[in-house]
Amino acid sequence: MKPAAFDYVAPGTVDEAVAALAGAGERASILAGGQSLILEMHYRRARPDLVVDINGVRGLDRLRVDGGALHVGALVRHEAFDAFDAFESPLVAPGPLGRLLSLVVVNIAHPPIRALGTMAGSLAWAHPAAEWCAVAVTLDADVELRGPGGTRTVGAGDYFHGPHRTARLPQEMITAVRLPLLDDVTGVAFAEHRRTHASFAQLAAVVTLTVLDGVITEARVGLANAADRPVRAHAAERSLVGSSPLDDDLFGRAGRIAAEHDADPVARPYADVEYQRQVVTVLVGRALRQAYADHGGARR
Repeated sequence: MKPAAFDYVAPGTVDEAVAALAGAGERASILAGGQSLILEMHYRRARPDLVVDINGVRGLDRLRVDGGALHVGALVRHEAFDAFDAFESPLVAPGPLGRLLSLVVVNIAHPPIRALGTMAGSLAWAHPAAEWCAVAVTLDADVELRGPGGTRTVGAGDYFHGPHRTARLPQEMITAVRLPLLDDVTGVAFAEHRRTHASFAQLAAVVTLTVLDGVITEARVGLANAADRPVRAHAAERSLVGSSPLDDDLFGRAGRIAAEHDADPVARPYADVEYQRQVVTVLVGRALRQAYADHGGARR
């Protein structure tokens, strides 16, 4: 099939883009990378009356450190994080946040997709399996939205409402995602399971782990595709904080807790609920061990 008829506009500023969205009501779509939108339009699962192409909007391709956070503009492509250890800001790379983003990005589709797709677009599409969505929730990222009423910020924990449903209003666009920088003593890890190399994540785990004087002082565990939206594994995190990482079963136990108390999978044709909970157990335990090893490497 081919897309249904639509109008097209290519604004040069954020204000022009917002005005176009406001004029089209709820039947407008934003085009940045287009890696999901174009396919949906091709199969006519998406039928926007207006496509607002923001690729010419000035300033949205900036990646900078500002106020203790990495500011990722709406047009920053996935591939910007492929070799993030070489990024020019010494505040980010080769620090923990840079390492984490580099670990995650190679799991996103394949190079042609990474050359065009954007982090902001991933959050706008809000697929439960999307890696960047899980990273945003795990790190308590902020999503910056601009609409006719001005700019507002929504925390990632409140932003996702379900598959392809978010706090973003039809007249708003994401202008940036802000990821907090991580302490130098924080270890990071990412573990993913997929059916084939090019498949969406069947399940994935994002972990940050801070250990001081032999005790875990902070743990963040996020899950992708383990529910109808990315989730923080709060129960698993609570089981870790205050414990010694030298406890032989600590990380395995946290994985089991995440699977039983934090994940909320639904049966799929290729994976029943029991299988998915087992995968969560393995991935969380594996990522925690990797984060602890990364923490040791960071300290050395």
